[in-house]
Amino acid sequence: MTSYDTSHAGRPEPLQGGALWRRTLRIPMRDGIRFAADLYSASPGPAAPALPVLLERTPYGRRTRRGSDQDRGGAPVPRPEDIARHFTEARYHVVRQDCRGRGDSEGTFVKYLGEGPDGPDTIAWLKRQPWCDGRVVMTGVSYSAHVQAAAAAEGAPGPAAMFQDSGGFSSAYDAGMRMGGAFELKQVTWALRHARHSPEAATDPVLAEQLLRVDVTGWFGAMPWRPGCTPLRHLSAYEDYLLEQWRQDTFGDYYRNPALYGRGFYERFPDAPSMHLGSWYDPYVRSTIENFTALRELKAAPSYLVMGPWTHGHRCESYAGDVDFGPRATLDGNLAPSYLEFRRRWFDRALGRDEGHPERADLPAVQYFLMGGGDGRRDAAGRMRHGGAWHADTQWPPASTTPVALYLTTDGTLATTPPTAAAASVTYDFDPRHPVPTMGGQVTSGEPVMTGGAYDQNAPDSRVYGAREPYLPLDSRPDVISLSTPPLERDVVLAGPVSARLHISTSAPDTDFTIKLIDVHPPNADYPHGFAMNLTDGIVRCRFHRSYEKPEPLIPGEVYEIEVTAPDTANRFVAGHRIRLDISSSNFPRFDVNTNTGEPEATARRTAIAVNTVHMDAEHPSHLRVWLEGGASALG
Repeated sequence: MTSYDTSHAGRPEPLQGGALWRRTLRIPMRDGIRFAADLYSASPGPAAPALPVLLERTPYGRRTRRGSDQDRGGAPVPRPEDIARHFTEARYHVVRQDCRGRGDSEGTFVKYLGEGPDGPDTIAWLKRQPWCDGRVVMTGVSYSAHVQAAAAAEGAPGPAAMFQDSGGFSSAYDAGMRMGGAFELKQVTWALRHARHSPEAATDPVLAEQLLRVDVTGWFGAMPWRPGCTPLRHLSAYEDYLLEQWRQDTFGDYYRNPALYGRGFYERFPDAPSMHLGSWYDPYVRSTIENFTALRELKAAPSYLVMGPWTHGHRCESYAGDVDFGPRATLDGNLAPSYLEFRRRWFDRALGRDEGHPERADLPAVQYFLMGGGDGRRDAAGRMRHGGAWHADTQWPPASTTPVALYLTTDGTLATTPPTAAAASVTYDFDPRHPVPTMGGQVTSGEPVMTGGAYDQNAPDSRVYGAREPYLPLDSRPDVISLSTPPLERDVVLAGPVSARLHISTSAPDTDFTIKLIDVHPPNADYPHGFAMNLTDGIVRCRFHRSYEKPEPLIPGEVYEIEVTAPDTANRFVAGHRIRLDISSSNFPRFDVNTNTGEPEATARRTAIAVNTVHMDAEHPSHLRVWLEGGASALG
């Protein structure tokens, strides 16, 4: 192939009065498949000047307007050509490409697993074009961030910089597809939503109507599913990959694929600047932070971390769920005038093009939003005012924080001193047929069965899948162990990892344990029962107590020590509030439900009630581990 193969390029078309030109490309892959892409430039044709290329690869349609492209709060979502012009005016070319088997690209779409080699092939082709100066910067949100990590994990040719927003797997087994061995059921709702917009549905009106009429909530009440008996049964390609994801419950070759396991291939990542942008109520908190910390340690090029209080891709909103964090919470107007300008400044910095711009001279390695500090009252939109502010640091967790253990007690207290009792425990029955309902959290693409964000755990309502009248607080359930500190005498800042070391036993060969960290606001006139705001939550499937590669059944009655990890968070617990930990054995429909039979969840048809015990004595000091500013002294 020549350096510019015109057989793979369409005729340039002028946009916006000739201020922008778009040319359709057909980019060949190593297997002969060709991908559709749009090249946006300030000038037409192959004679365009050699400039850096901003590459976004997407499964959502390269010319589709997406909500996650929101630039400023209250403004319309910009069109792809509006986004492109912002960067072409800054002397970049922009390429937006349909992923394999999506949009106008050839081939068969297999979520995640088909992305690895396609990224390097695209970069190599772009670098050979005369209008590329040899530098290709990858950018994009969510799936477009995953494909960046997939491309980087494949090795050379790599991007000159990466801007990963709300995605990029460090390990999909730990976050995004599974957590603690449990399957994240957002994979189901995502697959159904995008099956409706698949090329197959676009050409088959009957199939499109079948997918449109699927009763999603009904199907979630009919698990487990079988081939031909799922909400995706009308589109076998999507059903096949979904069921394969669900069946792959151990950490093996499937999850070691470079597209899913950046952690195993960091040495292949380019030594190039990287930005890792995420949200406290996003499924990819752990991946975002791990990618930042690993690349910062392994590479000479700088890495940056930005964490806001948003749900997935909603950086221009000040709220998440039923909680508002105030006008300082958005990216636009705080970290930069707009999301487009934030990216433009960072691209210039990453490529050494920001000389003469003193406002860009000092960019902190870490910028994070510390939630909390508001008055806890209801705003005009009906959301609780939790407040918060941006902070900067040189590392994560912040340098001012240290780990603190809070010990579980049978009287429901989280204590700073280890237990001394010879025997102490709490036991409950876990019935898989009546799981604890998901109320917010780090969820995306879960509608109509679940929604991410912060919600009052005291007040489930009809919006919550599985909640039932009279809608009592979640901690009223007998299968929830709720523990909290006394009301705090002064503000306590928590910022960093969250985990619980639990000593457990069960009557079953397998079961789950879940944790949820909560900020308990005291009662006020708007919330007479207080407001129990969820911060982060995690889960562990106990057959993986020794290894995620080789599951082992539990011996009924034997005590095991397990670690339940939740994604990091950052929150100011104001004086008078309480730090609360809820422990149970389910969080549905965020995660699939353990049947307690020892059979794989994807194929089991039976369930059994498990009698689960959390031990809290001197020999078994179960505890919550959090990072507090000032360490244990912060709690008095």
